[in-house]
Amino acid sequence: MALTLRVDAAPEVEVFPARSEPKAEPRNDIEKLAMLHDEARETAILANLLGRAPYAAAALIVLALGTLALSLGTMPIAEPATWAVLMLIGAGAILRSYMRAIGEPFERATLREFAADLNAIALYCGFAWGAGAYLAIGPHIAPLALAAFAVLPAIAIAATLRAKEIVIGFVAPVAALTAFAAVLRPLPGGPLGAAFVLIACGAVGAAIFWTARFFEPAPTAAKLADFQFS
Repeated sequence: MALTLRVDAAPEVEVFPARSEPKAEPRNDIEKLAMLHDEARETAILANLLGRAPYAAAALIVLALGTLALSLGTMPIAEPATWAVLMLIGAGAILRSYMRAIGEPFERATLREFAADLNAIALYCGFAWGAGAYLAIGPHIAPLALAAFAVLPAIAIAATLRAKEIVIGFVAPVAALTAFAAVLRPLPGGPLGAAFVLIACGAVGAAIFWTARFFEPAPTAAKLADFQFS
């Protein structure tokens, strides 16, 4: 009887795995142990994401307040107030989703649902923040300041959540809406401001992908424990 060991390449780790069909029962104790290891690792990743969510909400609120303070006297009050409401809705949605999940912080089903909700909320927050390029910043903003308006929240969300899929869902609409605003409003610098925004947000996106690749975890126990007897 020959014993062979088959090792597959490790897949990219998903922060919020898609729902899949129930797995077959493990064939032996080694497979069972490997399955428990993978479930524990997934739970730890999602629990860490849950714990970081309030910091992301706080960062959005602080940056929004700073933007509103700088826009005082340069915009009609109704437009920044509308944008503030949009941002409060987004930050409040993050905190509400967190409060729902924190009661069961180690239940995989609850954590998966939280991660999926956070992905949708981050996309909304990206569009809401991008709307600030029309509603919350003055008409005489410099191109570099416009780039800072787009890139600072992207950095804050990336640093707090550390989840590639969720961060990209936030950064993409921020970059697109802010770049369009530079040309369509138009803002000083026009295409130059749009270029600065796209370059800065692109650098953040590239850093996210590079970091995720550099810190890619080792193959899971389930992959290393796939035995075939013949």
